[in-house]
Amino acid sequence: MMDKHKRPFNRSDIADKYKWQTKHLFKTDQLWEQSLTNFKESFADIEKFKGKLAESAESLLSCFKRRDNLEIQLGKLSIYANLKSDEDTRLSKYQEYRDKISHLAIQFNQIKSFIEPEILEMSDETLKVFLQKNSDLQLYQHYLDDLLRSKVHILDGEGEKLLALAGDLAQTPYQVFSMFNNADITFPQIKDEKNKSVELTKGNFSLYIRSENRTVRKKAYQSMYGTYQKWTNTLAANLAGSIKSDIYFARARKYNNTMEAALDTDNIPLSVYKNVVSTLQKNVAPMHQYIKLRKKILKLDKVKPWDLYVPLIKAMKWEISYEEALKIIEAALSPLGTDYLKDLQKAFSGGWFDVFESPGKRSGAYSTAVFGIPHPYMLLNYQGQLDDMFTVAHELGHSMHSYYTIQKQPYIYSNYTIFVAEVASTLNEALLIDYLLKNTSDPQKKIYLLNHYIDQIRGTLYIQAMFAEFEKKIHEISESGEALTAEVFGHITREIYQHYYGKDFIIDSLYEFNWCRIPHFYYNYYVYQYATGISAATTLAQKILSGNTESREAYLQFLRKGNSDYSINLLKDAGVDMTSPEPIESTARLFSNLVDQMEDLLKI
Repeated sequence: MMDKHKRPFNRSDIADKYKWQTKHLFKTDQLWEQSLTNFKESFADIEKFKGKLAESAESLLSCFKRRDNLEIQLGKLSIYANLKSDEDTRLSKYQEYRDKISHLAIQFNQIKSFIEPEILEMSDETLKVFLQKNSDLQLYQHYLDDLLRSKVHILDGEGEKLLALAGDLAQTPYQVFSMFNNADITFPQIKDEKNKSVELTKGNFSLYIRSENRTVRKKAYQSMYGTYQKWTNTLAANLAGSIKSDIYFARARKYNNTMEAALDTDNIPLSVYKNVVSTLQKNVAPMHQYIKLRKKILKLDKVKPWDLYVPLIKAMKWEISYEEALKIIEAALSPLGTDYLKDLQKAFSGGWFDVFESPGKRSGAYSTAVFGIPHPYMLLNYQGQLDDMFTVAHELGHSMHSYYTIQKQPYIYSNYTIFVAEVASTLNEALLIDYLLKNTSDPQKKIYLLNHYIDQIRGTLYIQAMFAEFEKKIHEISESGEALTAEVFGHITREIYQHYYGKDFIIDSLYEFNWCRIPHFYYNYYVYQYATGISAATTLAQKILSGNTESREAYLQFLRKGNSDYSINLLKDAGVDMTSPEPIESTARLFSNLVDQMEDLLKI
């Protein structure tokens, strides 16, 4: 069966129903190219508003409308180029499409860079009068309030233009990493459980690292990490360059440090980030307990990195076809109501997904959406395992969040911030695991599911807190003027992992290179939001599962609000306060409870 394949298919061999439909964006490449030409010929007309924004409310509103319209066009062009490139990263044609859009976006950002400085030069009284006189302009009230909040960090017109010009340089480290990680790097062959030679890929690595055969998973681990080891100095220099870029922009905008700059984008208090790191540092005992349990079940002297993901129930094969996964997900998400389920059917049959791995296809999974297109798009590399079903549920959470937001919000608020981005996706996973635990009477499967849930929390809460600590430290080192090298990255990695996993875990020397594989380290203080996301999602899921219809409706309203308010406020309205440590502590307690349940069932 296609979804149980162990080696990549050619894309042409995959049925259309398993591929996203880019024709919903542009039916042909030629139409995309024509749209690109049209955009290039028209976007400079935004400059006609330069120096005139303070003349009247109508002038300001017209500028906003023109900017919004151009950004919608650019978004549609961008998503098409990105999707086509990700179908096969080896194709230079679509790499060129992406490059063209990237350069064009930078030019557009340069041209429109006068807008916010001009607004900030206006007096508060002038803006107040404009808003009072023009009801249509009131749509932008929150946007303007947020802009004025950051007034001290906005440069004059020339300064903003210079920062926009530097945008191309700032993207280079991630672009280099992305091309290396998705198109260039290859891994040696390994022997599978039947002693057959197979080519290791990032897509099938998840299969072999979970093998019951310790030799197979160790070889998969050594093949993957050993390959990255050969490139550590290059990758270290590239990551260090990304950090320096973060520092440059933070200092240029007069922030005290990079963390403050990153969190200020959505008005997140620094205490929220620091709370993630400090709270989880103090709550490592459940993790140590779990590693000790893993050591006992697997009958090991010590747990090694290649022992962290193998299911703890021997011979438990839980293969799930893609179609079966969709049916289970639909049942699991039923607490969200009939309207939500109707919209799920649109996702399942409407060309939203690109399901299976193929040569050159971008690895991993994601959801992407842009205002003005019919629906979100989801990239998968489905391998037919339990984790893959959870990935589908996860990406659906993102997509439904985008779908509802774009339906209900005007363009200016049609996105949602990174801080809340993982809430809907992780809540879907929480509902799925709850459904599976409640609908199996097999003790062995329950143990397997408990292990999966524990590993989910470990991956989304604990490991992301570890990554957040790593990211915090490497930024601080670079900000203090010290050099970031492969040795420095490796030392920090070893120190953090050993603290979190405890005395029953031995960090193999290759595991010091784990940072080499993580694209999120190029995203500038991104990963901590996985930890806050799962904490918020766990809290909200428990309220929804209790049958409280008000909690369900509050959550669905959250999905429709986009970025029409600050993230902290949106979550408070939904029913969770992330300025408190309680959601994180509660999730850590849940982790501990799950470990206890697993020990009871195993009688260990």
